[in-house]
Amino acid sequence: MAAAASVDEYLAGFSGQRRVILERVRATVAQAAPAAVETISYGLPTFKMGRAIMHFAGMKNHLGVYPMPAAIQAFAARLAGYQTSKGAVQFPWDQPIPLELIAELTRFNVEHLAKVDQ
Repeated sequence: MAAAASVDEYLAGFSGQRRVILERVRATVAQAAPAAVETISYGLPTFKMGRAIMHFAGMKNHLGVYPMPAAIQAFAARLAGYQTSKGAVQFPWDQPIPLELIAELTRFNVEHLAKVDQ
């Protein structure tokens, strides 16, 4: 399958509850970063404010959220129950998706980038 050209096209590749969750994540990130621009980057739905502040993706067994390394470090204690890497978090589909935590990660990135870009 060719890479999606837009977030709408990306989301159209999902159905059922996974599509609903991805739409909720999209809305959550958009609300947490209202000045961000939505695009596709690295084949993933991405929100940018000059630089990427959040990517997300539907994977086979989990929702992948990519909030960048600084956010992963800052929220390490709250992310302890999830599989993480330097810049990614895996939220299993069979568990409630923590939308408020995703919003907090997004807001952290907005603030962090504002400080870094000063």
